[in-house]
Amino acid sequence: MIVVTGATGRLGQLVIDGLLQRVPAAQIIAAVRTPAKAASLTARGVTVRAADYNEPGQLSSAFTGADRVLLISSNDPRQSVTQHTAVIEAVRQAGAGLLAYTSLWHADTSTLLTAVPHRLTEPVIRDSGVPYTFLRNNLYTDHYAPQIKQAAKSGIFVGSAGTGRVASATRADFAAAAVAVLTGDGHENKVYELGGDVAWSYAELVAVLSKATGHEIAYQSIPPAEHHKLLVAAGIPPVAADLFIDTYTGIADGQLADTPGHLRALIGHPTTSLADAVAAILSS
Repeated sequence: MIVVTGATGRLGQLVIDGLLQRVPAAQIIAAVRTPAKAASLTARGVTVRAADYNEPGQLSSAFTGADRVLLISSNDPRQSVTQHTAVIEAVRQAGAGLLAYTSLWHADTSTLLTAVPHRLTEPVIRDSGVPYTFLRNNLYTDHYAPQIKQAAKSGIFVGSAGTGRVASATRADFAAAAVAVLTGDGHENKVYELGGDVAWSYAELVAVLSKATGHEIAYQSIPPAEHHKLLVAAGIPPVAADLFIDTYTGIADGQLADTPGHLRALIGHPTTSLADAVAAILSS
């Protein structure tokens, strides 16, 4: 049995879709916080089990019979390590043969604030004794959707990453990598740095966006402090704005730019191009 946590989230749904193309629905378990929201999965023949990361007592039954598990990391930075630890222990007790974990790009060496929970979680997994695969994802190109759509309307793309480059990939690409690991062999105790084939700069993104929209989009590079103020003024909570600016600083420093090719190798084809990703965003 293959268990996917967070299966009603955007990444989890794509993973379930990919698994259904490779294995019978009866072999898939969707572990979710709110089973009532997973009715569409039940209708497709997927087994749905309650698995709230904050309810350790609930988790042991969620992973009963699990052979392979995908732990999609929590988005609660304050509680995530505790939550992950509870899941890891439940997976260990279930005797699973593989625990795949969605970590962050170069989590062990990254200075990004968002890397901290992953850097603390990975040793817990290693020490559990459960064979593991770390899926260290770079940024999702999809995360730029609000900025891309806004720039298409305003004619200005604002950023504070300077000339830095980022090897982002689409959520669909990352989901395909998870599916490959969950259904393939030879991934035990491996660490994959997953990112796009090509690292791009904001200036290149703007050029792609200009071509896609048919009108000129300008890239306005501003200092991080000014960018932070704009984000807060737009309604983003200050703590979240801190994380965004910290990530943009990491891009400017070159921390997200290398292209080892692990993602392409796992999914068996080139990663989604920036042009195709932008076109999909504009049409959504």
